Amino acid sequence: MTAHPAAETHAHHYWQGAFVDDEEAARRLARLPAAVEDALAAPLETETLLAACDTLAVSLRDPDHPLRTRLEGHLPEDEDPALLTELAAALGRPELTRKLRRELGAAAPGRLNRPDARETVYEAWAPVGLVAHIAPGNAATVAPLSIVEGLLAGNVNILKTSSGDTDLTQHLMAELAALEPTGAIAARIIVLRFPSSRQEWLRLMCAPADAIAVWGGESAVEGVSAHVPPGCRLVEWGHRISFAYLTREAGRDPATLDALADDVCQYEQQACSSPQVVYLDTEDEQDVFALAERFAAVLAARPAPADLPGDGPDLAEQAELSTTELLARLEEHLGLTRVFAAPDGSWRVMADTRPALTASPLHRSVWIKPLPRKRLIATLRPMRRYLQTAGLAGSRADTAELSRTILATGVTRITPVGAMHASYPGEPHDGVYALQRYSRRVAVQADPRFTATACLDDLVRPVVLPPPAGPLLGKEEVQELNRHVAAADAELYFRSGGSTGAPALSLFSYDDYDTQMHAAARGLLAAGYDPAGDRTANLFYCGGMYGSFISFFSILERLGGIQLPLAAGPDHRATAQTLIDHKADTLFGMPSYLWQLLHEEADALRAYGGLRKIFYGGEHFTREQQRTLKDTFGIEVIRSITYGSTDLGPLGYQCTESTGGIHHLHADLHTMEILELDSDRPVPTGETGRLVFTTHARRGQNLGRYVIGDLGRAVPGRCPCGSQAPRFELRGRTGDVMRVATYLLNHRRFAAIAQEESRYAGELQILLTAQDARERLTVRLERSAAPDPLRLRDAFLAGYPELRTAVEERLLDLNVEVVEGTSLDRSPTSGKLRSVVDTRR
Repeated sequence: MTAHPAAETHAHHYWQGAFVDDEEAARRLARLPAAVEDALAAPLETETLLAACDTLAVSLRDPDHPLRTRLEGHLPEDEDPALLTELAAALGRPELTRKLRRELGAAAPGRLNRPDARETVYEAWAPVGLVAHIAPGNAATVAPLSIVEGLLAGNVNILKTSSGDTDLTQHLMAELAALEPTGAIAARIIVLRFPSSRQEWLRLMCAPADAIAVWGGESAVEGVSAHVPPGCRLVEWGHRISFAYLTREAGRDPATLDALADDVCQYEQQACSSPQVVYLDTEDEQDVFALAERFAAVLAARPAPADLPGDGPDLAEQAELSTTELLARLEEHLGLTRVFAAPDGSWRVMADTRPALTASPLHRSVWIKPLPRKRLIATLRPMRRYLQTAGLAGSRADTAELSRTILATGVTRITPVGAMHASYPGEPHDGVYALQRYSRRVAVQADPRFTATACLDDLVRPVVLPPPAGPLLGKEEVQELNRHVAAADAELYFRSGGSTGAPALSLFSYDDYDTQMHAAARGLLAAGYDPAGDRTANLFYCGGMYGSFISFFSILERLGGIQLPLAAGPDHRATAQTLIDHKADTLFGMPSYLWQLLHEEADALRAYGGLRKIFYGGEHFTREQQRTLKDTFGIEVIRSITYGSTDLGPLGYQCTESTGGIHHLHADLHTMEILELDSDRPVPTGETGRLVFTTHARRGQNLGRYVIGDLGRAVPGRCPCGSQAPRFELRGRTGDVMRVATYLLNHRRFAAIAQEESRYAGELQILLTAQDARERLTVRLERSAAPDPLRLRDAFLAGYPELRTAVEERLLDLNVEVVEGTSLDRSPTSGKLRSVVDTRR
């Protein structure tokens, strides 16, 4: 557990959950390697970190939140509290998740998954170990965000702040660590405040480091270089120089010059992305002088820096400004330069006929120089180590051509003029992704025993996500929440099949959809699907915004599986012939559709004899149906393709050891609770209750504690497949439980009796109707399965005491009828059988 930051005294160092003074920090520094080893031994789930950062961001955005109030007391003098809002924007879940996806390719990049499902090779991004951060003294947000980058990569982080800094970083990190109760975040954070002259401390913090991130110029890098151990990565986030490049036409455009002034005046050229030089695509020095005069007029119209918040240049900077301007004026006599400056010295534009890159003294001091595009590389490439941003203005054709040329000089980012300071989540920094610099790409090659193991980590420990919190949600509440999802997070629309009620709308971002499809793909591998060998017919329903067909198309695409995207259709003969013609051996689809297809085309498909596997979803095959399919068609494997819902996506999967309704939880996406039927308390261990899921991997939606409508029980013990992922057994839907004639009756109980007493292998539907004197319960059975309705009625009464009592007390009429399978009520969207049809009003 981390110490709450409010409990701190006057210590200025934060060490793994506690504030300590100089003496204690020195003692702990001597034991730093052991502390790092202990911290790395305890896992930190990426989702745990994202949840804590997002909670912190929410608090920082609220001007009245006590946490923000505490941190405002540690802001640097004269620092605008808006800095905390700026930090909040960078720490939100959407921004950090996008950063992870862009830089490391996934929202949980540390898990050993199979990048090619056809091979038993596992890859992941692993932390380098210990990252030492040397923070600058002039940017309050850099230090905490640098630590967060190290945390995202899974590292232990030790950071040095300047002795002149406040304790903002220490207290911000303490607040973050306090939001995670296990101490896993706290164990990975150390913040020390000391002067660079204390070289022994610097040596001790760098000696065990696997990467050292230095923020600052060449002097800062030189001060650390002597302490970099062999094999340690030195990551330089140093000062860079940026410039603007204008074609001749753009140089005459007032709008372009106005946008250029925005880039110059914003941050008073203190940012690395601020233009210090403006290059014009010309060889004519008169063009350069004319541009300088025009741009000087634009700068003159801007408010003077004295009218703006912030500090002006200090004495040393004022001296540099005066010297630079004076030298430029002296060279006017040689015809080399021309200077335009404000009488009060608040800005200066210096035209120079020599193209060499020249640093500006900043504070609205701009060089204007000629540089024809043919000489771009020769002129700028010698400065490639220092180049960062180029603001480019020109036609579309010029932009395309010049971008390639400018990038070849060493520039790492090109923007339109006027947007040189603009950024986006996940943008590379100085030409690299920070998270990759703080990570290692690791691989494990396994043998064929791991063919059905999709993630190697599942054999070691279960994923532990933050515990669920908040009120229970039903379908109506989720539908109401969907009405308020931001447009940027609602990129993919699905409707449910409507087998248990009116079809409902579900919204996804493409990132979330991709995450869920990868999870479902891993589940299919665990179930025994072979992407290298199985020839798969996708026979799920398609159209009407129904998600199953397109989802399994996407899943097979990610697996690299062979696919016949047929979809469920009414022409069973044509479908069967396609299966035969293309040698399909694996079927994906709904049990009711596959049952109809196989029995209507039984002769042709038995003669073909090539079907080996069935993976089904949306409904269940009974044991008797599975026995019939194996005996009649030679099917070897029949398993659930996934357990999920349109709202939440894949929730569980079967492994090769799973039978019936037993599934593993997709524990990297969801947490699960099992609550009593008539209260919101957890059920006793092993008892059946309502399944409640909280999903952690959705952008812009809070789908917490969703009562999905299914019943189930936890399955104790470790699965024989070796996976540590929790298991549960589906026990029907809450909609399958009917209150009839004062009794609670369950559709699954009827199905079980029909299977056990008559080996009935068809579909079974219950129709509830109201009569004048009593209610009627009609069990509808498929004619093709040839059941005896009178014998089954007797079996229902004998095997179901509550039903028998209701009939004997003349509260209920029981009827069993045999009908054609096509006349059973189904969802018009998905084709699912409606297990219970209740027409009572």
